[in-house]
Amino acid sequence: MNFRIILLWLLAVFYAIAGYAHIASPDGFLAIMPDWVPYPGAVVFWTGVAELLGAAGLVQPWRPQLRKAAGIGLALYALCVWPANINHFAMDLARDDGGMGLIYHVPRMIAQPIIIWLALWVSGTTNWPFRSQK
Repeated sequence: MNFRIILLWLLAVFYAIAGYAHIASPDGFLAIMPDWVPYPGAVVFWTGVAELLGAAGLVQPWRPQLRKAAGIGLALYALCVWPANINHFAMDLARDDGGMGLIYHVPRMIAQPIIIWLALWVSGTTNWPFRSQK
């Protein structure tokens, strides 16, 4: 099994767990939602559905086009939820006790573009920065 397939399955499991958590336990996600987001409960629910569908799309073996669509969708999803992560960073550090601190938030901020790229790479949408295997 090659490295790309292993990471594809890890990313799919990550998104499946996150999707389930969004639906089963939305309170933590609602707490970090920026105030300007309308219908926060519906947004959290539907982001969970999007994560579950994206995870399923990544691992289905029948249609490479669907895998690529899932990768693009998950990359766009990760980009769109970045404001909630930034909001969580700001809210958490503003707490009197410093919240989870920089040791949690800085790696999380660095991980976001990596997760975006990873969704595109494992789905076969991009080979960057690696050489083409053709």
